[in-house]
Amino acid sequence: MVLTQVPDLSYLVLMWAFNDIKMKNKTILHTALILLVGIVSACTKLDENAYDEIPSDKFYTNKNEVLSAVLRPYTHANAWVTPSGQDGWWRPAELSADQLAWPTKGPHGEDSGKWKRLHYHSWTVDEAGLNNAWSLIYGGIGYCNDPIANISTRDISTMGITQKEKDEFISELKLLRAFHYLKLMDLFGGVPIVTAPADPANPVYPGTSSRKEVFDFVEKEIKDNINNVPKLSRAMLGRMSQASGYAMLVELYLNAEVWSGTARWDDCIAAADKLINNEAGGQNGTMQLDTTITDQFKNTNDLSKEVIFSIAYDYTRAKFEPSWTGEFYHFAQKDIYGGGRNGNDGIVLIPGVYDTYEVDDRRKTEWLLIGPQYKFADTNTKTRAVLGTVEYQGLPLVFVDNIRKNKSGSTVSNMSEGEENSGVRFNKYKLGNSVPGFVINGNDITAVQPDPNYNNTDWNVYRLTWIYFAKAEALMRKSGGAATAEAVALINATKKRAYAPAIRDAKAYTTATLTLDELLKERGREFIFEGFRRDDLIRFGKFTTGTWWDHTASSATKALYPIPQRQRDLNPKLTQNPGY
Repeated sequence: MVLTQVPDLSYLVLMWAFNDIKMKNKTILHTALILLVGIVSACTKLDENAYDEIPSDKFYTNKNEVLSAVLRPYTHANAWVTPSGQDGWWRPAELSADQLAWPTKGPHGEDSGKWKRLHYHSWTVDEAGLNNAWSLIYGGIGYCNDPIANISTRDISTMGITQKEKDEFISELKLLRAFHYLKLMDLFGGVPIVTAPADPANPVYPGTSSRKEVFDFVEKEIKDNINNVPKLSRAMLGRMSQASGYAMLVELYLNAEVWSGTARWDDCIAAADKLINNEAGGQNGTMQLDTTITDQFKNTNDLSKEVIFSIAYDYTRAKFEPSWTGEFYHFAQKDIYGGGRNGNDGIVLIPGVYDTYEVDDRRKTEWLLIGPQYKFADTNTKTRAVLGTVEYQGLPLVFVDNIRKNKSGSTVSNMSEGEENSGVRFNKYKLGNSVPGFVINGNDITAVQPDPNYNNTDWNVYRLTWIYFAKAEALMRKSGGAATAEAVALINATKKRAYAPAIRDAKAYTTATLTLDELLKERGREFIFEGFRRDDLIRFGKFTTGTWWDHTASSATKALYPIPQRQRDLNPKLTQNPGY
């Protein structure tokens, strides 16, 4: 994508009802999706206008249209922030690390070797997936730049908004734009900084700003705008708030030594304290850790107290549903969950990751799926088993903690040797059930009715648990890697939820047992699937030097992805990263 070809949001048709501002606030964001779903599905074709046109002088004429433009980048973020089925930020952030992989399983999942190249760090400058990630994220920047320019240059009387609303909308969009640049900097290092809408009639090809320059730009944008947006509340669910801004600063400063060349541990701690001390609001009253390990991931997680920023979905009213089922679900997953959605039998745990969880760790049973699978809507012991569809067609489907051709007795294990049942599966986020069924626990059978919140599960971008871990790490880095009492208390406050009350004290860390290596392991257990693993390994010096399963150490230059060659062909001012 050439940066000057980002579509102009002025031409966007957003015909939606915003009649009841006092309705559930999650719906405020997603009523806009009634007609946007088709647009989002075309987000990979960012140089095309896949919708009717309204000239810019005919748009931004009332508050509803202004708010439509402000919300548009959030719907687009679904495509690149989450495991959406598209090549955005999430796939290269997770599938290059040591926990997750998309192996070839029989006739499925080869996909021209793209997953293998991520896993083995053998990607090239011609990767279509990396080009799509670049295009999607810059497309989101375009969706921010256009309303920033249009709202900034228009009089409030013509838009039907107050000066306070105008200032808040502009600052909100600048925070969201900064989030896009933070993730671009994460993947690619130095990138062009574009802050104005494109003019296709007069294309401009921007040069590459250094990673440090992008870091400084992101930091300044956040600091300049964070106090101009509202604190987090139900009204700001799924949108940039003061809390989102501080969470971005925590991430920026946690990775500052890698991204800018200078450690910023004190700044990381200070930003984290803004959230821990509830100075930036909360999604549901006082921001605090949820009391369980499931509240943040169920289909009513909009009620979570610890979620800071999420990609919010409302299938019930807006028909906008999570897209990650395609990445994680088996071909017959709807029978397991009693829902209406199957997947591509794709991403699984790398062999051995399952065993990094203790037997009595609730995260192991709540967040991961292994073993024989049973039909949600059947209690007959003779017919309950979910059956395979490929190698195990007509046979019980049993997910296993290995990747090899077990049916033929092979012990060869690598990215090419999977079967449809290979690998422990994702079970962290729950969609609920859309059909009646049964929960069976031993001899107890409980009938379950369709879940009225089915398919409404939000995807968390930042949650308070992650902030606790970031502060604990910053404290330890400041003390030469040794755990302080405060760092231990922070990690134990989150970890205890994973164990029964009777054994929590026995499982607690001490200043002797919480080493940096152990912190990295606990980060892996807590944040599996959440998009942070590549950055964690880089920060701990293990991304290019470590070995896991069939992955061997790679070149130090692989800590950055290449600037896609397609982009360099379009814009000769782009500078390639070292080693490519």
